[in-house]
Amino acid sequence: MTTLVYTHRSSLRHETPPGHPERVDRIKAVYSVLDAPHFAAAQRREAPRATEAQLLLAHTPEHVQRIFAVAPESGFEYLDADTVMSAHSLEAALRAAGAATAAVDAVFRAEASNAFCALRPPGHHAEQNKAMGFCLFNQAAIAALHARTRYDAERVAVVDFDVHHGNGTQDIFWTDENLFYGSTHQMPLYPGSGARNETGVGNIFNAPLRAGDGGVEFREAFNSIILPALDSFAPDLVIISAGFDAHVRDPLGSLELTEEDFAWATLRLMELADTHARGRVVSVLEGGYDLQGLAGSVGVHLHALMHGQSLTAQMEEQSDDEDDET
Repeated sequence: MTTLVYTHRSSLRHETPPGHPERVDRIKAVYSVLDAPHFAAAQRREAPRATEAQLLLAHTPEHVQRIFAVAPESGFEYLDADTVMSAHSLEAALRAAGAATAAVDAVFRAEASNAFCALRPPGHHAEQNKAMGFCLFNQAAIAALHARTRYDAERVAVVDFDVHHGNGTQDIFWTDENLFYGSTHQMPLYPGSGARNETGVGNIFNAPLRAGDGGVEFREAFNSIILPALDSFAPDLVIISAGFDAHVRDPLGSLELTEEDFAWATLRLMELADTHARGRVVSVLEGGYDLQGLAGSVGVHLHALMHGQSLTAQMEEQSDDEDDET
């Protein structure tokens, strides 16, 4: 099993104002994990820049033109109270989207089993015609539509376990029955969307959690809502919006997930990708604002991508041992 990891130095140059949670230290924490010796087997690739045509797969021409037009040469440009651009933000966002499309290319060309795109800013709040929630372009949605356009992937799924609902991905997928969006998220919480009755054309599956919910409730939501729907959908590609701000340490949410929960979810999604999509999985980094929680969660997520079935067997054996002890 070959895992690719996409990075780019522009993620280190996308600056936000002091005190902003989506800060450079996030990606520094991620890259420090990626440099650990036990991840040396993951192949590194530099993220390319997304083309305008790729951006237009998910966004309106007006949105793309606006982002290019307002990108500042210095200082900060506020798109809303939370979403800020600095001199290198456009480049970072283009590389984040480019990584996602390149990862799709790699898994469809059988250059790798799966890929993790470790870049910022995040993307899942960016709607067809609106930047918001720290997000400029929606790389998960762009990747999904790139797979359809370039490789005739008939059915593409995005599964999102960020603590915040991916309103942007839902917006872009809303009327297309061959695009699947499944999300676990805290509710109520920013951005206010993600109720169970938001179903699109039968292709949207929201599983909101309450503040204080932990691994038990998270896994139940996956097992009862997300995974059965995904299995029935039978995707040609699984894209993960990998946000780690549902971690118990994170300051922007009130869920109580641990690293083990993220590893478990990753493995379950990989199993369904093995069943329906020849194992093709592309993961893109979304949120995660406590540096320790983010680093640990990225580590187990990447470990799961790299080791897959062998790690599943190990976790099941440990679970059996724990059951025997009780």
